[in-house]
Amino acid sequence: MSRIPVYFMPGLAASSKIFEYVKLDDSLFETHYLEWLEPLDKKESISEYVTRLAQNIKHENTVLIGVSFGGIIVQELSKLVNAKQVIIISSIQNPQELPTRLQVIRNTKAYKLTPTKLLSSFDTLEKVVFGNWAKKRLELYKKYLVMNSQNYLKWAIHNVLYWQKSADLIKPIHIHGDNDEIFPIKKLNPDYTVAGGTHIMIINKAKWFNKMLPEIIIK
Repeated sequence: MSRIPVYFMPGLAASSKIFEYVKLDDSLFETHYLEWLEPLDKKESISEYVTRLAQNIKHENTVLIGVSFGGIIVQELSKLVNAKQVIIISSIQNPQELPTRLQVIRNTKAYKLTPTKLLSSFDTLEKVVFGNWAKKRLELYKKYLVMNSQNYLKWAIHNVLYWQKSADLIKPIHIHGDNDEIFPIKKLNPDYTVAGGTHIMIINKAKWFNKMLPEIIIK
């Protein structure tokens, strides 16, 4: 029996190290990790971006797993690669699920008021996109952040806020925490709810994922 290829995509600005505590059985799964690419410029569309990213996927019938903004990316990737399953974690299935706070930021273009150079500081990114109240929850996440170029952060924030979902995408399996600070669950309808799960549950709820991901993928 051949192993199932599984590709993991991290969240906004993060490296694949966020998956360091998630372990899949090597006899059943072939695990691969995608990393963020530097955008060619601030106008590069998600479609153009994932076309470049897709070059790093070398298998057919893959399982794509993405966290947060990475969940948006793997949904768009699914139209370019032969994915048999898409799993999103701490993410959204469509632009309508964007929380009100981020819709206000988008509609008022408040994020553009922040000087470009300051966006390379996660403290500033945190305040603009996540809000001061999320700071303690995100302290742990900081150690995994590697993409802090001004070019990337401006591109990423814009594309989270202005995502227009492509048509005819695979319906993802949605896993979400009931205490997610960034994408509150009240606007969502996930397939699996993780009790006590926050936006960084891929790190601090790894035991849940180690138990449930194999079942979800195989089912």
